[in-house]
Amino acid sequence: MPRPFQTEERQAFRDQVIRFARTELVPHINDWDEAGAVPWELHQKVAALGVFGFGIDEKWGGLGFDDAFMRAAWAEEVARRCSSGVMAAVGGRGISLDPIVKLADEETKARILPDVIAGRTGSSLAITEPSGGSDVAGLRTRAVRDGNHWVISGQKAYITGGMKADHFVVAARTGGPGIEGVSLFLVPSDAPGFSRIAMDRKQGWWCAEQALLSFDEARVPASAMLGEENRGFASIMSNFNLERLTLIAQSLGMMKGVLDQSIDWAQERQTFGKPLIKHQVIRHKIAEMSARVDALESWVDRLCWEINEGEIPVAGLAKAKFHATKSLEYVASEGMQIMGGAGYMRGNLIERVWREVKIQA
Repeated sequence: MPRPFQTEERQAFRDQVIRFARTELVPHINDWDEAGAVPWELHQKVAALGVFGFGIDEKWGGLGFDDAFMRAAWAEEVARRCSSGVMAAVGGRGISLDPIVKLADEETKARILPDVIAGRTGSSLAITEPSGGSDVAGLRTRAVRDGNHWVISGQKAYITGGMKADHFVVAARTGGPGIEGVSLFLVPSDAPGFSRIAMDRKQGWWCAEQALLSFDEARVPASAMLGEENRGFASIMSNFNLERLTLIAQSLGMMKGVLDQSIDWAQERQTFGKPLIKHQVIRHKIAEMSARVDALESWVDRLCWEINEGEIPVAGLAKAKFHATKSLEYVASEGMQIMGGAGYMRGNLIERVWREVKIQA
C-alpha cells in the first residue's frame, strides 16, 4: 500500500535496514535463538546504522536529528524478517537513553553516551520488579540518602540487556507512596552491593537476555540521581511513549512477515489436488490478515506524523499498541493455521512469532 509520508531519505534508510536485516540478521537468527544470545559485535553493527542516535546531539555520538518514521521503519523491517527477539537483544539500551540524555549532567553524558550509542557498551532501563510491572507508582525498591551517597535496596526483574549492561537507569522510591515519591538513578554495573542473575528458560525472545537485578544496599554517589528528587515518575511515563511506537511498528513488521510466509506457503502447498491458496477458506484468512496489516500501517504513519509535528499522541499510542498487539495475535494464529504442522517446527518465522506474541501483547 502506498505510504504518503515517504521521502527519498526515509526510503533510503528503510532500504538500508532491509539490506542489513537480510545479510546480517536473517542468516543467523535461528542459531542465535538456539544459542540464547547474539554476538556483541552485532551491537556495534546495528549502532553503525544510527538507530541508537535518534534525537541525540552529534557531540554525544547521536545523529543530531530525530524522525519518527525512521524509528518505526527500523523496528518494522527487522521484525518483518526476524521477529522481535533480536531487536530486544540489541535494543535494551534504546529505552534507557532518553532519561540519560534529558536528565544527566554534561560530564555524565560525555562519559557514557558515545560508547553506548556506538554499541561498545550497554545500558538498560530498570523499572519492573518481581512484585509488579505496569504499576510503576507502586514500586518497592528504595533509595535512602547517606551523606554524599544514595543507598539502594530492592530488586528489578525481566530487565532486557541486564546481564551485559554497563549502566542502569534505576527507578527507586525516595519519598512517600505513589507517583510523588519516585526518583531515577544512573547505577554502574560495578556499584558496591549490585548483583545480577540471568532469567532464562523463556517462552520467547530466546536470543535476548533478561536479568534479575539485586541492590543489596548498593551505594552510588549523590550525583547519580537523574533529574529532581521524587520527580522520576513523569520521566518514566514520557519515556514509555516512544517505546510504544517501537512496539507498534514491531507488531506491524511481525504481521507482515507472517502474511508473507503464509502466502508463500499457500502458493506452494498442494492439498486436495490444488494449491492451498485456491481454497476459499484460506483466501478469506489471507484477505483478513492483509486488511489488518493495511489498517495498522496507516495508523503507524499517522502517529509518526503527529510525533514529527511536535505532539506526542499519548492516548493514540496507547490505543494503537493495544490494537497492534491484538491484531498480531490474530495474524499469528491464522498464519499458524495456514502452515499447519510445518508452522509448529522450529526454524521458521511463524513459529518464532507465535512464541513472541505474548511479550508484545
